[in-house]
Amino acid sequence: MLEPKLRTVNKAIPPFLLNSFPKHFINVFAKNIVYLLATKKCMSLEGNEWEQIFAEAVGAEWKPSNVGLDDIILNNCCWGAKTVFSQSNICSQEKVRLISGRNSPTFSFGQDKITSSEPNEIGKMVLSIWNERVSAVRQVFKFVRTVVLVKSKDYRDFLIFEFDTVRYDPELYYFNWNSRGNLEGYEKKSNIHKFTWQPSGSQFTIIEDIPCNRLHIQIKHPNVLDREAVLNALHFDDDWYEVLD
Repeated sequence: MLEPKLRTVNKAIPPFLLNSFPKHFINVFAKNIVYLLATKKCMSLEGNEWEQIFAEAVGAEWKPSNVGLDDIILNNCCWGAKTVFSQSNICSQEKVRLISGRNSPTFSFGQDKITSSEPNEIGKMVLSIWNERVSAVRQVFKFVRTVVLVKSKDYRDFLIFEFDTVRYDPELYYFNWNSRGNLEGYEKKSNIHKFTWQPSGSQFTIIEDIPCNRLHIQIKHPNVLDREAVLNALHFDDDWYEVLD
């Protein structure tokens, strides 16, 4: 929906348009990935590291939060960050499943009979919990986004994209229990699978489309730095540590 035109209100402006990352973004990202590849014997790149890399690349501040939707802050904009492995050919991948918190109807609504309850009733509760989190963050920030890093298994190819973090109207979705006992939510209009919620652990997953204007970066792997060579360069010896009582 288009924003209404107002005469007396100065509209807030985001740091940059969706998926129009700053010019230095790619260089900062590549530099950090090459560093990790060169210094880690077993390469990994998970939540906190990706949050810090993205914050550096856009000139933002990394401030981890309990909510997980506002871990990266730049003026009136905040981001939650997600990483996922590509489950197919990364160049042609169209969707990602994003773990988006633990939504417990038992804790939030006192609903004890979960799997025996009408699925749409539980689905509405699960979405209400998500919506409340988003509303709380939007009271503070004008722009709330999610930035996603899709990683190939060999850490050579990466997709990066962002989207607005939004509330979901429960009336637009219907829910069913699947054969594994998990709750699945579908768009009424298209029958597209959008949500999965697991009663065991209350894990909530949102299925997102990868936009056409996502960023695709391929990284050349460096040689892994030799640990002893690094320690020798630092002149490591027994003066670097002490045993305390």
